[in-house]
This record gives sequence, structure tokens and C-alpha cells, in this order.
Amino acid sequence: MVFSSIPFLYYFLPTVILCYFLSPKKLKNTVLLLFSLVFYAWGEPKYVLLMVVTILSFYLCGLAIGKSEKYKKFFLILSVVIGVGLLGVFKYADFFISGFSAATGIGVPLLRLALPVGISFYTFQSLSYTIDVYRGNVPAQRNLITFGAYVTLFPQLIAGPIVRYVDVARELGSRSHSWEGVGEGVRRFLIGLGKKILIADQFALLIQNFRQAQEPSVLFYWMYAVGFMLNIYFDFSGYSDMAIGLGRIFGFHFVENFNYPYISRSVTEFWRRWHMSLGSWFRDYVYIPMGGNRVGKLRWTVNIFTVWMLTGLWHGAAWNFVLWGLMFGVLLMLEKIIPFLQKLPVALRHIYVLLAVCISFVLFNAESIAQAGSDLSAMFGFTGLPAVTGETLYYLRSFAVLFILGILGATPIVKKAANGLLPTRVGTVLEPLGLIALLLLCTGYLVDGSFSPFLYFRF
Repeated sequence: MVFSSIPFLYYFLPTVILCYFLSPKKLKNTVLLLFSLVFYAWGEPKYVLLMVVTILSFYLCGLAIGKSEKYKKFFLILSVVIGVGLLGVFKYADFFISGFSAATGIGVPLLRLALPVGISFYTFQSLSYTIDVYRGNVPAQRNLITFGAYVTLFPQLIAGPIVRYVDVARELGSRSHSWEGVGEGVRRFLIGLGKKILIADQFALLIQNFRQAQEPSVLFYWMYAVGFMLNIYFDFSGYSDMAIGLGRIFGFHFVENFNYPYISRSVTEFWRRWHMSLGSWFRDYVYIPMGGNRVGKLRWTVNIFTVWMLTGLWHGAAWNFVLWGLMFGVLLMLEKIIPFLQKLPVALRHIYVLLAVCISFVLFNAESIAQAGSDLSAMFGFTGLPAVTGETLYYLRSFAVLFILGILGATPIVKKAANGLLPTRVGTVLEPLGLIALLLLCTGYLVDGSFSPFLYFRF
């Protein structure tokens, strides 16, 4: 089940809200746990057992870490082995098997296991729990229902943001609800829904048309590259908005995941604004424990490339993701060791960041390294394609308004304008009407359109 679907919007969500707010306080986590398992089983019924195994394993390891000072390191390592092991089997086994077969010539059969939706997200959330219990940042959770609700919480279960236990521990035990909070949550959810359906899905249509083009051109390749940049931003930030909004309805305050990354003046700043929950997770649980930048240059280089190789692999078990992560590792290192880059005019720094990110996402979205090389060669005119064709101009005219809306929406301009209007009398009247219209418009697109899952479901 996805948020941008009729069953979720008009059947599942009203039912869970009704049951949640009618249930007594002591049963609210139970309601969330049960409905979250139903939400997950809707699309992945055979992997509910895997979810239950994950919950029980980390719950028991957390208890053991909290109770046994002598053996707590053992149980921490055990939890890491379980979490990384399950992730490795289901997500990376075939990648490593095929690599081994190619290197040795030994034909080892692939497992061909289906990837459980959201396994990268809920595994990292579970790992953060046992690590923080080991560090003494939070006490071990003794209530299995409460811990199960944390791992399975449906608003952020399958595509983030990565919510750490330490950030929601208090609210899992006791949280307040208000009409104001519900209103804020509904507003945030509907904005995210609009981002996904009205912008991200339309850019997905452009990308589909590009791949089927009969008359490709250099300009069309650039339209595709910029279109995918906006597609993935509005897709993932839209999901994050919906997750944060749903969390607010149920009394949770989830971390922000995006902060207008395309206005960044450096790649370092970009990664402080893009998928912030993932970046902070790798910083706090991998980079800093490895020594961070408090070590010699050689060790620091190893730390940087290890983190960014893992960041690439986290996104997918393919070499293009590995190279994508390492590319950012190189760029971040260059920014730190070449001060000249930070002294360039602001406009040039913006252009440099946008160009680097654009190239990186062409690599990210490619089916293979060969396709990435072909796409990039065509973008820079190395394949003999014409600069522009009639088909390209047709799609440019067709999607021009979408590009303008997408570019403006990826900056704070729209939000600032809305915040300036909302406190006024006109804004007070227009906001609820606008949100209702947005819901109806999105519903119309869903009824008329096709199923469009979120890009990050595959991670």
C-alpha cells in the first residue's frame, strides 16, 4: 500500500485514525502496531514474518544489553550481525554472488530473493536502537508492543525518514494530541501528496517518454537529467512530508529530511540538506566511531570513502550506486582540501553543485554503468546526436510549465510566499479551501492515472 493511492486515502487512513482516537491511551500503541502490520502485509504479506523476527531479535538484544554490563558488547554485536545479515541476504547476496562468479569463473547460482520493501529503513532504525542502548543514551524498552510500534510505525516504515528510537522514545511512552497538531499534520500530508502526484509523477511521465523517444537529441538528454533531479526530489521529499504529517496527526514529531538541497553552494551543504536522516545516521554510527576527521589524513581518507561507499550501497546493490557514492566522497574531499572552491562567486558555486548533482543522478538512475556512460556522453554531445529535434521541442513545450513549477517549488520562494499570506484574513479562508481543492485534484489524478510507487521503495 502506498500513501498516494485511493485505498490508503479513503479506506485505510480513516479507519486507523478512527480506531486510534477512539481507543484508550494504553491501547494506542497496540492499534498503531496492528495497523502498521496490516499496512506492510498489504504489499508484502510473506515478509511480515521477517518483520516479526526483526522486532523480536532487536527487542531481546536491547533487553540483554540493558541488563548485562559484562556481555552487553556481545549482544550489541549480535544485533548488528542479525540486522546486517538479514539486509545482506535479501538485498546484497546476488550482487556479491555475481561479482564472485565474474571474478573466479565459478558459476554460483543466484538466490533471486525478492527485496522486502523498506528493509534498509527499518533495519537502520533497529540498529540505532541497540547502539543507543549500548551507549547509554536511552534505557532498553521493556514493552514489546511499544518497541514493535516503533519498528513498524507505518508513516515512515517503508521510505523514511530514518527515525531513531532516541528521538521518539518519550513520545512512544506518552504523547499529547490536539486539534492544532492534527491540523498541522493534515496540511503537511496534503502538501506532500501534491508534490508526489502533481509534480513527481508528471516528471516520471517525461522520463518515460524520453526513454521511448524516436528522435533523441542533446537537449532531450538534458531535459531528462534535470527532470529526474526534480522527479526524485519531489518524490522523496513528498513522501517525507506525508510521513512527517501522519506522525504529527498521531502525536509524533519526526525529524526533517529535506531542506531545499538545490539551493546549496557546495556539495557539503547539499548533503546537509538532502536525506538528512540518512546523512546524520552514517555520521553518528559509522563516520565518528571510525575516528571521523580527528585522525591522520590517510585514515581520514579511508573513513570518507568507506562512508560514501556504504551510502552508495545502501541505495542499491549495483555498481552504479557504488560509483555514485564514491563520486560524492571525491567531491567532498576536494572541497575540504581545495579552499579555492569555496572562494568562487556564489553563482558559480551554485552552478557547480547543480551540475555535479545532475551528473550524479544520471549515474544513479542508470540501469547499468554502460547506460550511464551512454547517457552522459549524449548529454555532452559525444554521440553525434543533433542538438535539438522536433520531438524534443514538442516535449519541451508540453512540460515547460511543469519545469517552471518544479524549479520554483525546489526553492523556498513558494513557502515564503505562502507563509506571508497565511496569517492574513484572506489566507485564513483560502488555506482550508486550497487544501480541499488539492485533495480533490490529487484524487482525480489517482482515479484517472496509473499506479506510481515511490522511488525509494526499492531501497
